[in-house]
Amino acid sequence: MTTKSAAAAARATVYGYPRQGPNRELKKAIEGYWKGRVTADALRETAAELRRNNWQQLADAGVHEVPTGDFSYYDHVLDTTVALGAIPERHRVAVETDALDGYFAMARGTQDVAPLEMTKWFDTNYHYLVPELGPDTVFTADSAKQVGELKEALALGLNARPVLVGPVTYLLLAKPAPGVAADFEPLTLLDRLLPVYARILADLRAAGAEWVQLDEPALVQNRTPAELNAAARAYRDLGALTDRPKLLVASYFDRLGDALPVLAKTPVEGLALDFTESAAGNLQALAAVGGLPGKRLIAGVVNGRNIWVNDLAKSLSTLATLLGLAGRVDVAASCSLLHVPLDASAERDFEPQILRWLAFARQKTAEVVTLAKGLAQGADTIAAELAANRADLASRAGSPITHDPAVRARAAAVTEADARRSQPYTERAAAQRAHLGLPLLPTTTIGSFPQTGELRTARAGLRAGRIDTAGYEERVKAEIQEVISFQEKTGIDVLVHGEPERNDMVQYFAEQLTGYLATRHGWVQSYGTRYVRPPILAGDISRPEPMTVRWTTYAQSLTSRPVKGMLTGPVTMLAWSFVRDDQPLADTARQVALALRDEVNDLETAGASVIQVDEPALRETLPLRAAEHPAYLAWATEAFRLTTGGVRPDTQIHTHMCYAEFGDIVQAIDELDADVISLEAARSHMQVAHELAAHGYPREAGPGVYDIHSPRVPSAEEAADLLRTGLQAIPAERLWVNPDCGLKTRGWAETRASLENLVAAARTVRGELSGS
Repeated sequence: MTTKSAAAAARATVYGYPRQGPNRELKKAIEGYWKGRVTADALRETAAELRRNNWQQLADAGVHEVPTGDFSYYDHVLDTTVALGAIPERHRVAVETDALDGYFAMARGTQDVAPLEMTKWFDTNYHYLVPELGPDTVFTADSAKQVGELKEALALGLNARPVLVGPVTYLLLAKPAPGVAADFEPLTLLDRLLPVYARILADLRAAGAEWVQLDEPALVQNRTPAELNAAARAYRDLGALTDRPKLLVASYFDRLGDALPVLAKTPVEGLALDFTESAAGNLQALAAVGGLPGKRLIAGVVNGRNIWVNDLAKSLSTLATLLGLAGRVDVAASCSLLHVPLDASAERDFEPQILRWLAFARQKTAEVVTLAKGLAQGADTIAAELAANRADLASRAGSPITHDPAVRARAAAVTEADARRSQPYTERAAAQRAHLGLPLLPTTTIGSFPQTGELRTARAGLRAGRIDTAGYEERVKAEIQEVISFQEKTGIDVLVHGEPERNDMVQYFAEQLTGYLATRHGWVQSYGTRYVRPPILAGDISRPEPMTVRWTTYAQSLTSRPVKGMLTGPVTMLAWSFVRDDQPLADTARQVALALRDEVNDLETAGASVIQVDEPALRETLPLRAAEHPAYLAWATEAFRLTTGGVRPDTQIHTHMCYAEFGDIVQAIDELDADVISLEAARSHMQVAHELAAHGYPREAGPGVYDIHSPRVPSAEEAADLLRTGLQAIPAERLWVNPDCGLKTRGWAETRASLENLVAAARTVRGELSGS
């Protein structure tokens, strides 16, 4: 195909779209179903309506080919597990009894059966359910969801492309099932899995699919020759099938590297590549392999993970370069738009000019359509859009919001000594033990307690003007009193105030720091029905006044036991925000760290003897390519130490991480130099405790014994068993007892029972250790 005809063929598409609806209708329907207020049929109809609306909006915007199969009640990897028949044995009865309830049981667990492990989707804040596989796993094709959603879209007269997780990525994301040897490699099941994909592809072709997209983001990571050979074999075999649609293999989040020539040689009809700055190198690599002659290339030139407007002229130049490298070039966002909010136009609180800097899913769709038009018909046909875009980019670059000379001067003056504690850990630990006087296996929680209906009503009333600030603060005080009283009665050793004043662990701080913008409707799925509103880090960061001291001091006044000061760390403040893209992340992290350092010092001055700085995103933000790890971890750990480095030796610094593969960053965890770290461990059966031990981690740690992302209440004996497992790796004098994560999303009844069991477990194991 000639370059001219390739340009004429250019069309717009996307890989996926936000699922929740403009008012989080899906969340409300699912949670209503769990509570028995919404029937299964009503839930399915809500889901179908949301899909129809999404597809129609995309088509009306000018998207030629809409994605199907990306919609999910909980998680698309879990959907793939169902489609492949890879149901864990412990969930089979539930799934066979009621497919929908069994699906949710795999996601959330029941009182009797544990859920699947949950962890982060590559370097995003989206969580997926980890497949559990073993040598005895039998795969069977279940195409019902994929075929059903494809037919829904085709019935609307739309051109649709089903999207599935690819076989190589699915196996690379999986873990050995419980009871299976830890060294079992799920990728060895590839030959058993490919015929199941072949069956699903045949079913989709029979249902009317012209193209099917198989997502292989795992191939952008460093892969061994054996893993690359598996990818070559997978797409050689799938490409050789006669009864199938055309195959589009999609990658995103980074460059493909060594996997690009492997995939280019396979008989698939198309590749989708990321061409944003985060995937620099794909363009040169594509040219180096001689392009994709005769194949379709979908070029992800609009950043699908951030919310800043695209530089249309720059993207159009990239697209023009790509025309000579493929048989046909189409335009897309760099990944699924699942990772951004739905519609920036819903934000009424921003100044009109600032609003023009932002592009959520609908605006990104419009950018993709504009670029496809410019590529197909020439830049002159989008001259007005290009001019407006240039003005918007210039407005942002020149705004006083983005530059504060005082903040920049302070960051430039930081020295290495500022990021170090005054004494080594062994000396600090002795001072802290003397100061705090805690028992063996001290108990604590991670920070938040259930957000009650009364509290949410009060917060909504304050926003709406139905109650005044004084009335709202009385409600907050009442919540803190209840949380402190419960912890004292239960016997918890180090208390928290429960964070009733906080809407979100990042947004709460962002609303009090300069340089941040907070949205009202910018919801993004984190996991299941858990949605967050990431704030927008738009400019230089400073802290005008204390943010947490008042409520921590009030809580401490209610008890003689230590109450932790609670902050969100600098890396997580970046990772769970939409961060500025006009300066290095390291520079932004240092600014945030200095603002938080002021808060840590004020908490200590106010009497806090234990201060927790949460960094759950430290592993999540790890670059996907190993060569980039050292530079990232250097500035990330420095930012944490800069936040915490100014306190006295007898002030105990905690940190917390959850739902990630911690084994990859144990050295970095060590380099944080926190006195105590609490980590998610319940679903992964204390794996992280052994990873810490293997590293020789010398500090105190609390691998979680209570999985808070499930509604089930663990028994005291279950928690005690996990503690005993933890003790096989961590000495009793350095082991803490705590849940996996904060309790904000749980109800009070299950929280009370679970924490009572947690304390009982700690007492039981203490007795065993003392021989009493």
